[in-house]
Amino acid sequence: MPKPVVMIVDDEESIRETLSGIFEDEGFEPVTAGSGEKALGLAKEAAPDIVILDVWLSGMDGIETMKGIREINPELPVIIISGHANVELAVKATKIGAYDFLEKPLSMEKILLAVNRALEKKNLEIENRNLRENLLKKWQLVGDSVKMQQLRGQIKLAAASNSRVLILGESGSGKELVAHLLHENSPRAGRPFVEVNCAAIPQELIESELFGHEKGSFTGAFEKKKGKFELADGGTLFLDEIGDMSLQTQAKVLRAVETQEFQRVGGDKNIKVDVRIISATNKHLDEEVKNGNFRSDLFFRLNVIPLKVPALKERAEDIPVLVEHFLRMFASEYRQQPKTIVPEAVRILQKHAWPGNIRELKNILERLVIMTPSTTITKADIVMGDSSGSDYFALRTLRDARDSFEKDFITRKLRENAWNISRTAEVLDIERSNLHRKVKAYDIKVS
Repeated sequence: MPKPVVMIVDDEESIRETLSGIFEDEGFEPVTAGSGEKALGLAKEAAPDIVILDVWLSGMDGIETMKGIREINPELPVIIISGHANVELAVKATKIGAYDFLEKPLSMEKILLAVNRALEKKNLEIENRNLRENLLKKWQLVGDSVKMQQLRGQIKLAAASNSRVLILGESGSGKELVAHLLHENSPRAGRPFVEVNCAAIPQELIESELFGHEKGSFTGAFEKKKGKFELADGGTLFLDEIGDMSLQTQAKVLRAVETQEFQRVGGDKNIKVDVRIISATNKHLDEEVKNGNFRSDLFFRLNVIPLKVPALKERAEDIPVLVEHFLRMFASEYRQQPKTIVPEAVRILQKHAWPGNIRELKNILERLVIMTPSTTITKADIVMGDSSGSDYFALRTLRDARDSFEKDFITRKLRENAWNISRTAEVLDIERSNLHRKVKAYDIKVS
C-alpha cells in the first residue's frame, strides 16, 4: 500500500526539515516547498494527500497559495499553520476551505492528530461518493425504446418535485427501480429511502410496521419501535403493492398522507414528519375503487403524478440491450469472463411473451451465466436453460395464467422439435390443425 504524501509548505527550512522527519517516522512520504509558487507546482506533480501550509510566506502568501491549491484539487485537505494567529485570519482560512488552523510553535501531537483526522474525513468522503456512484449504476433504467425514453423524461420531471407519485405496471416490470430513481434524482437524495411491501406484511402487523408502537402496546411489544413513516422523515417512503392494503389501514394511511402526522400504536402523542410518498401497484386501482376494495380519497391523493412502467412485451426492441446489461452484471457478480450471446439466441428471447417481465428475463440470464460452461450462449443453451421462469402468480386471473402456461409450453415443445408442427403435434398428442390454431391464437412466431 503506497504511503500517504504530505506536502509541507513553509519558508523556514528548519520547520520543513523537522516536520519532514516526524512524518517520515510516522509512515508518510513528505515533500516540501519553501514558497507558494513552488507549492502549486508540487500540488500538480506530487499529487499530495494532504497539505500543511504556513500562512506567512514571502511572495505569494498562504491564503493565495491555498486558493491556488483548491483550484488544482478542491478535495485536497489543507491545514494552515501560523506563528501570528488571530481570529480573523483563522475565520478567513476556514471560509476558503481550510480543514484546520494550528498555531506555532507546533505541538507534534496536535498536528499528527489533525492530519490523521483530515485523511480519515477525506477517505470517508471518497468512500461515500463511490458508494453513491455504485448505487446510481445499480438503479439505472436500461433500454432506448420510445416508451423508455418517455419514462425517463417523466421521471426527471417528477423527481424534481415533492409531489406524490403512483407507479403503475405489471409485476416484475421495474416499479421499484423507478421509485429509487425518483428518490436518487430528487432534492431528498441524501436522505432515507424506506420501502414497505404492503402485500408481504401480515395485516395485524402492518400498522405497527408503518407507524411504530409503544412498549407494551400489544403482546410481544417488549420495547418502543419507530415505524417506516418515522424512519423516512426527511426522505422518501415507498409503499409497494399499495393495492393489497386493507381498508382499515388505508384510512390511517390517508390521515398520515394528508397531515404528515400520526400516532404510534398504543401511543397518544402526535408525531410530525416530512415524508414524500411514492406508491406502486400491479392492480388497476380505479377498478378496485369501483369494487369497494380501495378508498377513492386515498387513490386521488396518491395519484398526483401517475407513471406507467411498460411491460417487457411492449418494448421487445430493448431486449438485446437488457441481455447485454445482465450478462455483464452477472459476470461481474460471479467473477466470470463476460459471456457473449449469438443473435439467434437473442431472437428467441425477443419472441418470448415475458409474463414475468424484467424479473423473468433477469432470472433466465443469471441461470445461463451460471450454468453455461462455454463463454458463448447459443440457441441450444436457451432451450436447455429455459424451464419457462414465467411468473404465473403475477397474472390476475386463472385464464390468464392458463393461457400463459399453454403458450410457453407449446413454444418450448416447438423449439425442442426444431419448429416442426407435425412432429410437435404428435408429441403433444393433439391434431395438427388444432396446434396450428393455437400457434395463430397465441401469436407464436415459428422459426
